Amino acid sequence: MPCLLISAMAFSQASVSGYVYEDSNKNLKKENREKGIEGVAVSNGIQVVLTDKNGRYSLPVQENQTVFVIKPSGYQTALNGNNLPQYYYQYKPKGSPADFKYKGSAPTGELPKELNFPLYKQTENKDFDILVFGDPQPYTEKELDYFKRGIVNEVKNAKKNAVLGISLGDLVGDNLSLQKPYADVMKEIGLPWYNVMGNHDMNYDAKEDQLSDETFESNFGPANYSFNYGNVHFIILDDILYPDPRDGKGYWGGFREDQLKFVENDLKLVDKNKLVVVSFHIPLDHKNEDNFRNADRQKLFDYLTPFRNALILSAHTHIQQQIFYGKQAGWNGSKDLHEYNVGTTCGDWYSGTPDEAGLPTSTMRDGTAKGYSFISFTDNQYKVKYKTAGKPEDYQIELYVPKVIPFPSKTSAKVLANFFMGSKKDKVEYRIDNGDWKEMEYDETIDPNFAMSVFKWDTTQNLFPGRRPSNPEISKHIWVGGFTNKLTQGKHKVEVKAIDMYGNQFSASEEFEVKEPVLIP
Repeated sequence: MPCLLISAMAFSQASVSGYVYEDSNKNLKKENREKGIEGVAVSNGIQVVLTDKNGRYSLPVQENQTVFVIKPSGYQTALNGNNLPQYYYQYKPKGSPADFKYKGSAPTGELPKELNFPLYKQTENKDFDILVFGDPQPYTEKELDYFKRGIVNEVKNAKKNAVLGISLGDLVGDNLSLQKPYADVMKEIGLPWYNVMGNHDMNYDAKEDQLSDETFESNFGPANYSFNYGNVHFIILDDILYPDPRDGKGYWGGFREDQLKFVENDLKLVDKNKLVVVSFHIPLDHKNEDNFRNADRQKLFDYLTPFRNALILSAHTHIQQQIFYGKQAGWNGSKDLHEYNVGTTCGDWYSGTPDEAGLPTSTMRDGTAKGYSFISFTDNQYKVKYKTAGKPEDYQIELYVPKVIPFPSKTSAKVLANFFMGSKKDKVEYRIDNGDWKEMEYDETIDPNFAMSVFKWDTTQNLFPGRRPSNPEISKHIWVGGFTNKLTQGKHKVEVKAIDMYGNQFSASEEFEVKEPVLIP
């Protein structure tokens, strides 16, 4: 058993033991006739052990650690009234710091004599879907209502075959008293829901990183944990170092040593044939160490290298992008590692003009419409599909086409296609009037439709209701095509089709007109 890391705070150390068992009468108490389950992983957030043939485990534990069972495939943990999985015990004998603005955990007192974890058998198909939300991030109750009406009300009626959901941090926007109302809203989806901690979910009063998640932990459980479903192993991590260890101000993307030790020990016990999905908030930016600590990313890469199938999920940026890591970034796996930086459910922080239901348009700065994602797993493979809130499922491309171009049609105007789930690896083609399909050129540029929506706010004489959208940002999923100079006068149609990395094809079309310029006398 690896030795326990003890922080500079020098906590008193004890041990904890108990059983992981099948709770046949669902009363959350282990009774003599209820048998233990062998080979289930249990962790203290650093070390990971397997239960013996009787379902028994034993772990060292120190103050402020959380002991948790790692849900095995074919079983479900208990859920509370808000469908939050109950798989953990927080050992905080003195409770959270009393001087924090937002309260954390009450004192837990002494360890129980036996710490047991109930599980319930369930059928788990190796083909299943999950829902993924980026940054709900309401700062007020009004914005929480936007989230409920714009996202949750749609999802609860359109969750399809999803068996669980994950929110990738920034569950709220600094006002931690909204965490419980957020959980009340999420209950309506009706699925077990796992939550990631974001930089706007932190206790800013914390003087050290280990205490920055006290309120999050009291509402949602540990910020670092894992679980299994089907042939997929999910790891959830808090990747925000706060206060920033470089200068004590703000935050930095990265991991503490104890978190990395947990990942290492956890993955040692995972079948290498499984797909490993690691979820956290801040993306692994390999181009700028100001955003993420290189050494921590490299250690995570090293622990994931033995797994042929892995996926990273992140949010935080309020844009959507597909990132691929290869040898140049320090990844030495058998194929590129894919990080899906997920678009947000709040879009551009609930900005923009309201629609007919009073919900802000809130298109993201790269032109991605606000929405959420489905990930479909087939054994140890995956496919991602983005769903724009309030739009049909096939709405995957937004076109920018000039309304009119001059005759003869020699013009510098362009057709732009914003393919929300696209990456430079994808193929996007267009044609005009049923002509030959031609490849469009990938171009990292701003989305002109979004830019116009921003400029509209700056050129109006009367202020619009709501909040001005953020300034446009370079989009990583735009393709450009030009016009032929042989178009006749009159109406024409441009069609665009895109094939994503999973082989799915999507299309969009729009009309434009070719006119002879009006000569000014």
